[in-house]
Amino acid sequence: MGRDVPALEFTRDDRRRFRNKMHTCLDVLARMLREARFDFERPQVGLEIELNLVDATGEPAMRSRDVLEAIADPSWSSELGRFNLEINIEPRRLTAGGPDSWEQEIRNALNHAEEKASALGAHLVMIGILPTLELQDVGMAALSEDPRYHLLNEQIFSARGEDLLIAVDGVEKLRTYADTITPEAACTSTQFHLQVAPDEFADYWNAAQAIAGVQVALAANSPFLFSKELWHETRIPLFEQATDTRPDEIKVQGVRPRVWFGERWITSVFDLFEENARYFPALLPLCDDEDPQKTLEHGGTPGLSELTLHNGTVYRWNRPVYAVVDGVPHLRVENRVLPAGPTVADVLSNGAFYYGLVRALVDEDRPVWSRMSFSAAEDNLHAAARYGIDAHMYWPGMGEVPVTELVLRRLLPAADRGLDRLGLDAAWREPLLGIIEQRCVTGRNGAVWQSEMFHHIHDIDHADRHEALKRMTRQYIDYMHLNAPAHTWPVD
Repeated sequence: MGRDVPALEFTRDDRRRFRNKMHTCLDVLARMLREARFDFERPQVGLEIELNLVDATGEPAMRSRDVLEAIADPSWSSELGRFNLEINIEPRRLTAGGPDSWEQEIRNALNHAEEKASALGAHLVMIGILPTLELQDVGMAALSEDPRYHLLNEQIFSARGEDLLIAVDGVEKLRTYADTITPEAACTSTQFHLQVAPDEFADYWNAAQAIAGVQVALAANSPFLFSKELWHETRIPLFEQATDTRPDEIKVQGVRPRVWFGERWITSVFDLFEENARYFPALLPLCDDEDPQKTLEHGGTPGLSELTLHNGTVYRWNRPVYAVVDGVPHLRVENRVLPAGPTVADVLSNGAFYYGLVRALVDEDRPVWSRMSFSAAEDNLHAAARYGIDAHMYWPGMGEVPVTELVLRRLLPAADRGLDRLGLDAAWREPLLGIIEQRCVTGRNGAVWQSEMFHHIHDIDHADRHEALKRMTRQYIDYMHLNAPAHTWPVD
């Protein structure tokens, strides 16, 4: 979905041609996988961070176009809402320069963008859902000016035939309707990329699926939506609902949702692309001029444009990515479950835990996905989204346990072993994983702090609800800039 698309209407012939072209791409991908035509000898990692824009009071600022023009850096791009931006951090080897260099690179980029934005009266916030966002802030006027988002909006509502229901029962209850997909823009995430060899892709994807719930529980940072206190990671149910193309009658027939955990462990990356083609009609049936079979036969590397475009409109929590860089193709797992923020230190500790743990699980003689049902992994994700760091979840050999106990006893040592095998020495590992450890020991993360700070202001200082959310947001921004991990943030 990163490409620019024209504003147009699609015909039945467009859809037929796109389906045929996508199946051709699948055939070519299958051949490429058999012939091992992929770059994987020097695997890299990557990072994307989505951010919100606010004004000086903490309210959403619809200034993305102006801020992007001021930043003037191709690493930055628009997102779905006019109050969103996204930065793509340059891919790197995990051990290149050490975590300190990666952290400094990210902080330098964010500080530069903040300087440019503040000159326009706007400020950047890394947070899962902006607490001050109200329903009136996510109407059509808030949809990004980019034609691709307007086209996507049209196609989703054309498929649905009715408004979107957003319903979340948490600490409080939310039930409302939306006539655009802009509520999805409330969901701002951190996305970790991991380049893998084709024959190892299934193991890494399965491992990422198995730990998705653990990741969300530890990093939850989205307790508020439209002034309601809901789930610890409300971003998960909101994203599932805000892009749902299915009316109720289609849901009960078993049609898969486009925001999808999946339904089985896989044996090949091909399984995921083939499922996309089999289960999901095209939202953006745009064909390019390349004949991927001829490109491959003539010794070139096909872009598989239709396959990748369609893949960008199926929102898996762990998404397969096919990409071509300097004429060489590679495969990546894109880990999409985590919210943005609260700090760069928190983000990098989340990344260290993820990269280390998936490596450790892949190296096990008896993989966790051979001892755990796929539905248990999905249940873990939703328990984590609802209860955050207080969640209980299932893990083979331990049964149903508090996530903090699971991490401290089993998964944190595994992540440490995995990072060691990836080449990170103890001086790099310990500070990063130490943040994860202290979250578990204290039972505190971004969602816990937001909730406690809101209630401190609202219940003790007797500020009205929206004013309390604004004050909490401004305090959040101050602590975010200090870069002290969220479990250390005071509530006063």
